[in-house]
Amino acid sequence: MTDELIIKGLCNFDEKITKNYFYDYCRKAYNIFDFKYNLSHKTGLDFYSLAHDYYIFLLTHEFKPLLDRPQNVKLSTWMTNGFHFVVLDALKDYNKEFSQLPDTASDDILDYIRSTDNDERMMELVADEVSSHYANDRVMQEISYMLFYAGFQQKDVAARLKMTPSAVNQRYKKIMDEVVTPFIIENYSQGTYQGSLYESPKTRESFSYCENISDHDIMPKFSSINKIGAMPNHNFFSKKCASDDRITSDNITVLAPKEIFVFGSNLLGMHAGGAARTAYKRFGAEMGNGDGLQGQSYAIPTMQGGVETIKPYVDKFIEFAKQHPEMRFLVTPIGCGIAGFEPEDIAPLFKEAVDIENVALPKSFWEVLS
Repeated sequence: MTDELIIKGLCNFDEKITKNYFYDYCRKAYNIFDFKYNLSHKTGLDFYSLAHDYYIFLLTHEFKPLLDRPQNVKLSTWMTNGFHFVVLDALKDYNKEFSQLPDTASDDILDYIRSTDNDERMMELVADEVSSHYANDRVMQEISYMLFYAGFQQKDVAARLKMTPSAVNQRYKKIMDEVVTPFIIENYSQGTYQGSLYESPKTRESFSYCENISDHDIMPKFSSINKIGAMPNHNFFSKKCASDDRITSDNITVLAPKEIFVFGSNLLGMHAGGAARTAYKRFGAEMGNGDGLQGQSYAIPTMQGGVETIKPYVDKFIEFAKQHPEMRFLVTPIGCGIAGFEPEDIAPLFKEAVDIENVALPKSFWEVLS
């Protein structure tokens, strides 16, 4: 998908594009900066906290930082740089000693490349990629080879090519923005938050045979993982969901007088997309109010960090539902749209709601809870 279509999808609050591109780019950027700043071991600097901060920033500025990006800079690079500023701001709040951190992600990305055990091969691939991109620019090719493969400092490159250090630095930044950062983000920054998987496109191709293996071939190997039984407890599911009253409809457009639309929000109460927009347009949600009952809707914040930050608000909702049996609460798949979570992440938070008759849950949540 082109960068322009991705940005258009983000501006239109397309949940699939948000998950597949926004969070994917942020996750890859997080891997890079986690290596540099050890983010995953610092309170409040987990992936979701930073990604959500970045999304809220874009939302409050109506995605102008993406819409105004220079046309010669790839979206992956632009978003990595934007995520970097979010990281730096969070680090400044975490510890004042980071107040003098650099204002560019380029050096961090270079450190990340050099951290791999296959350092020489990685740098060679980067140099080759730059040379290919600037096939008709001999100077760029020379600079990339000396910086990324031969290991020269910029001042040494300037002396050898009889250029000013400033001219070399300008070309270096251009190379990083146009070639190196997108190349690393798209090919090498996969993996978990704790570490990264350094794998070249060629290496990835060697596993292509896995595409021919079906779920039927794989599933028997895992049949003993669940001691209770590998198959879901369908008796439990049918008992709790015997009536459609306990399953939230996928498309709610009207409510009965005592029905409450329960949606995922953000703490700023910016109800711009997804179920939040529906709550605002149809069911009385208040702009600027991100938590609790408002009109015929109830907001549960999901954009402030990881699952553990959502649990207190879900617990508060469940207690509220118990205290108001006269109301019927229709819980939508909160957190599973623009917030980037999956039903497997969020559904367990509603375990205590299983026996509360006036609470309906999405089918995807019931399937997890079963």
